[in-house]
Amino acid sequence: MKKVIMGLSTVLLCGAILIGCSNSSDNGKDKLVIDIFNIKVETKDQLEAIIEKYESENENVDINLTTVGGGQDASSALQAKFSANEEPAIFLLGGLSDVEKYQDYLLDVSEMESAKAAIEGTLQGATIDGIPYGVPLNIEGFSWMINKAVFHSAGVDPLSIKSYQDFVKAVETIDSKKEELGLEAVFGFSGKEDWVVGQFSNHFTAPEFDNDVTAAYETDELTFQYGERMKEYTDLLNEYNVQPILSLDYSTSVEELFTNDKVAIIHQGNWIVPTLDSLDPEFSQEKLGILPLFVDQDDQGYISAGPSWFWGVNKEKDDEVVEASKDFIDWMYTSDYGKEQIVEEFKYIPSQEGYEAESIQDPVSKEVYEMLLDGKSRVWAHNQYPNGYNQTAFFPEYQKYLNGDITWEQLEKVASEKFKEMR
Repeated sequence: MKKVIMGLSTVLLCGAILIGCSNSSDNGKDKLVIDIFNIKVETKDQLEAIIEKYESENENVDINLTTVGGGQDASSALQAKFSANEEPAIFLLGGLSDVEKYQDYLLDVSEMESAKAAIEGTLQGATIDGIPYGVPLNIEGFSWMINKAVFHSAGVDPLSIKSYQDFVKAVETIDSKKEELGLEAVFGFSGKEDWVVGQFSNHFTAPEFDNDVTAAYETDELTFQYGERMKEYTDLLNEYNVQPILSLDYSTSVEELFTNDKVAIIHQGNWIVPTLDSLDPEFSQEKLGILPLFVDQDDQGYISAGPSWFWGVNKEKDDEVVEASKDFIDWMYTSDYGKEQIVEEFKYIPSQEGYEAESIQDPVSKEVYEMLLDGKSRVWAHNQYPNGYNQTAFFPEYQKYLNGDITWEQLEKVASEKFKEMR
């Protein structure tokens, strides 16, 4: 009996060893884990889908996606990751201030294929001392987004607007017919959103900084050289806006008012296209248009366009993770599958060469892309303001002006002083 028991024990022990060896062999080496920190809420689903595809082709890689945005403080959430020693392998940078903040962690991306393919000038927003630390996410353009159907119903041809005075006349004409058009107001400007106000300010500060990202980042002063024109636009939109303007958020402006033909003009960018398509697939194709702002030249209008965000790679991760992170980003922007997804599913304006303009899905995004290439756009200078300046300094003063609590002169004085202090 002892021999039988010992024999059975030996068989069971060997079986256990064999099973253990079999699992180890099946699993192979541990997977490489790549943590990605994303703030683009509107394309979260698309990013998850492209990650799933990459994982299916690279079975040794496991990508974890964290998305923070849509009203949440993404900047603080990213900082919290680093403070908790949970640094992501890939994360989005919002401009040179972010690059400087995380520079010790960031990889020089100059040898990455996605960086080599970047459209000339698009790496500037993530470059310090000649070294690029980020791959541009995409090209995004913002300005007045208009409902062309409403304009035409009011008898206004958007193509006829060639100056600030033409724009004022168009606004007044639409307002005079708002009841028959079923409008609540001409504008649906989101006065509650600090990022909308920051982007609006860009049209007037970019020319002061010679339309140069680096100059905007390095300057010590904001003098409001074109403040008078900014005041004129502000007074116009406030007079003909849905009220109370300080309570109007993004969702109400875009998803309720604009999409349902209740306002004719909002200040947004081509990033609203996926949202519009989800609500009305025909809107971006047939109704959506874009108008420039006339700032330093009354007969020449500009939109603002360029890379909004940059993918940074954490060089402090294990070498294998760094290489896999680089490979994923390069694959996303340069492989045939990735390029197809970028324009067809993400509905991005590509920041890399090798894409055909005709492949861009909606007319406004195509127009933004062409205006960028034709030199009819301003850079994203507001991303280079001192860290936190728009949220804690300019935005509160701008809201006070909209509410009639301070004069424009007071706004400029306080905003200029705080810019200098925070720089």
